[in-house]
Amino acid sequence: MGFGVPQRRVRPPALLALAQAGDERARNQLIDDFTPFVLKVASQSAGRYLTLGQDEEISVALLAFNEAISSYSEGKGTFLGFARTVISRRLVDHFRRQKSRFQEISLTEIEREDGEGYALSAQVDTLAQDQWTTVQQDENRIYEISELREKLRPYGISLSELPKLSPKHQDARNRAIHIGQLIAGTPGYRAYLELKRELPLKELAKHPGITRKTVERHRKYIIAVVVILISDLPYLRSFVLDRIRGE
Repeated sequence: MGFGVPQRRVRPPALLALAQAGDERARNQLIDDFTPFVLKVASQSAGRYLTLGQDEEISVALLAFNEAISSYSEGKGTFLGFARTVISRRLVDHFRRQKSRFQEISLTEIEREDGEGYALSAQVDTLAQDQWTTVQQDENRIYEISELREKLRPYGISLSELPKLSPKHQDARNRAIHIGQLIAGTPGYRAYLELKRELPLKELAKHPGITRKTVERHRKYIIAVVVILISDLPYLRSFVLDRIRGE
């Protein structure tokens, strides 16, 4: 999809400048051209595939992208990087509002009674609590995914490539995760990784069952595992450890 406005082709920076100057056609064209980007960011933030026209999160993300167009300036880094941050933050706000709404449902319905005069509080409160827990978990996952994205950036790793980097076979995935656990649990290895932004290949190769070839083949995946394990990311850490068991 291009970046053109009627009868001429405009590069993204110029289109952004036109939109910020009040050109609504340029703004609409920018939103239209970058809708695939918005869909991708929203889906990554939510941790599941979102569909345009079906999922409310997409509407929130598109509004956030529109907000990013208005509030962006060169001092805020690249436009798409800034837009990604705004989208993630607005989705977190969206889930917080959902959580509050479910809490209100619980408080409102708790006093209702059934036809025989018995309070429905147990059933309603259980339902509201389940819904609240789901929303809270989604909010936490969005936060952790956003945090992981920033933590991987110095290593030249993007979230979008992680699914392709994951070893396809269970035994290979287990080996890679175990290597990540070894690095995360060894202060010297962790320090080397954080300082050099590289894995301590020579030292790792001294361990039985670990070959330099294996480490190099799964380098980015192992680094991602280490970053998750040494960071305050409990949901993602549980996900990684579940992968060892083969889910």
